[in-house]
Amino acid sequence: MRRPIVAGNWKMHNTTVEARDLVTLLRPLVGTARAEVVVCPPFTAIAATVNAASGSNISVGAQDLFWEDKGAYTGEVSGPMLRDLGCRYVIIGHSERRQYFGETDATVNKKLLAAYRNKLLPIVCVGETLAEREAGHTLEVVSRQVREGLKGLESGQARDLVVAYEPVWAIGTGKTATAADAQEVIAFIRKTLGEMYGETAAAIRIQYGGSVRPENIAELMAQPDIDGALVGGASLDAVSFAAIVNYDEK
Repeated sequence: MRRPIVAGNWKMHNTTVEARDLVTLLRPLVGTARAEVVVCPPFTAIAATVNAASGSNISVGAQDLFWEDKGAYTGEVSGPMLRDLGCRYVIIGHSERRQYFGETDATVNKKLLAAYRNKLLPIVCVGETLAEREAGHTLEVVSRQVREGLKGLESGQARDLVVAYEPVWAIGTGKTATAADAQEVIAFIRKTLGEMYGETAAAIRIQYGGSVRPENIAELMAQPDIDGALVGGASLDAVSFAAIVNYDEK
């Protein structure tokens, strides 16, 4: 049985003090959670977050990484640097990285391989824009992103992979795909993973992301192929994020 995983993507929020305070509030609220709990602060707050989460059941992830381990790449952060800080996870290919910073399926793939090389567990994001959805291209887009983004990944490695389906039109808009719509696409992602990795696909965790809130998490998690959530704005409030993590206690 796949263990649920709920990850909070803080995006460009929280100073070191704010990160420490948020994790301090969060720790007792999620201490007995069945789901795996991950928070992903900005680079500058990773060390403070790791320190604040020490000894708890909260893992820390980064929001991005570069595909080379070192070199003349001004402004970039590498896998070894993230491991050195205590990161366990890293988000790769978030739609905002694709939209604002030129991320492509090819760069997602290079970053994915860099994550595995440095023993970081990747949360790989895929999802369609509103225009692509309205044109009926959702499954085509998602299939391409999965196949190209995971190219070269072996079956044994894929078992530890987390995929996040986040329809771009639902991120930060307050709109959420219906649970049925999310399940349909995530089931398709699992089918695609099955074509790539065989029986291993049954072990790969697939999250839903896109305006996840305490009010809609239970319905999403009731779907057979949804294994957790990638949470944006609601993860900036300890009480709201804990309510999402503890969805099964309601």
